[in-house]
Amino acid sequence: MSGLYSTLIKSYRIDPKFVYTVVSSGVKQQAEKEQKTDWINSLVDSFRTKINEPDREVDVVGALDEARLSHLGIVPEARRYNTFLIDIGSGNTKGGYFPNGNTKDFKLFNVNWGTKSAANVTEKRCGEDKSLPNFYKQLYRVLSEAENSEIIYAVNESGSYPKSDNVAFSGGIAWSVATLVFPELIDNTVVGVTFDQVQKFYDRLYTNFNSVTEPSLVKNILDKSADKSAISKEVKRVHQVFDQKSLLAGTGLLLKVMRQFQSIYEGKQFYLVKNGQVGWISAYVDQAVGK
Repeated sequence: MSGLYSTLIKSYRIDPKFVYTVVSSGVKQQAEKEQKTDWINSLVDSFRTKINEPDREVDVVGALDEARLSHLGIVPEARRYNTFLIDIGSGNTKGGYFPNGNTKDFKLFNVNWGTKSAANVTEKRCGEDKSLPNFYKQLYRVLSEAENSEIIYAVNESGSYPKSDNVAFSGGIAWSVATLVFPELIDNTVVGVTFDQVQKFYDRLYTNFNSVTEPSLVKNILDKSADKSAISKEVKRVHQVFDQKSLLAGTGLLLKVMRQFQSIYEGKQFYLVKNGQVGWISAYVDQAVGK
């Protein structure tokens, strides 16, 4: 944190009063889960000391505030009141929607499972057998437990099903799936997908991982106008962030949530948002500046 802050001040010459320092809800929830909330206070204190700003404000954002800010920062105004936004982070999955046609009332969706936490629990379940088949088997069990104990309840409790025509997913795994399923749509910040498309991708991750690697994806792009160099760079970025097991964990979690919105009577439109990581932060800064 101090390194990033120093870069902003010294290299980019940004006035310190225009720099906002915030701790995300994922960190807050994980600390609470492990009963280590004092670690956050220690982090903030040491950060202030390091940058020599003892009075610097460092907010710790809760899940409700972060989810609300994400919606404001990601979903366009035209779809503000008929879109359910779900952000799959590393340690938790949060989101929600505005049920009453205004931006003050926000209905929170929150489960204590994310891409990294699901992968970590699965790894522990694997014991000494670290093979991919065993990871896949244990992941199925972990995600089934998450679905039955938290996800189904959270979706039903949100009451979003009859009110939301669109279900949008943000977070690292949303960016990854969108990039690897539709590499030719590199310039699209939002990509529409179906449940079946994501399910087939999940199956490929396990049975034919080579098909989603950079050489294979770039080779199979038929559109001659596509910028293969840019696509290659972005696909490589995905594989630098997520390995095969992490992709399986995140995509599996994504499917468990999507599944709650599948119905033979009414189909929801699913979207994957690639640039969601700047959503809640940009909305936070907008509101801070407005004050």
